[in-house]
Amino acid sequence: MLQLRPNCECCDRDLPPDATDAVICSFECTFCKSCADGVLHGRCPNCGGGFSPRPLRPPQLLAKYPASAERVSNQQGCRTAA
Repeated sequence: MLQLRPNCECCDRDLPPDATDAVICSFECTFCKSCADGVLHGRCPNCGGGFSPRPLRPPQLLAKYPASAERVSNQQGCRTAA
């Protein structure tokens, strides 16, 4: 099950479970679409993979399967994949 991380790893912007502009890589690294397209040029800085829109969890299932509260962010800010 996806963690649905609560923030962009690049700019630390909040990305609630119903955010339609959240994207993830295959390892669930989570970014806002603005950072993914702009700063990161469509490549995850952690694994080098591409991004897909993060699926939305139906609201009625969020109580039973809540989104993660653990914030993940890069203290140095965004960087492009090596």
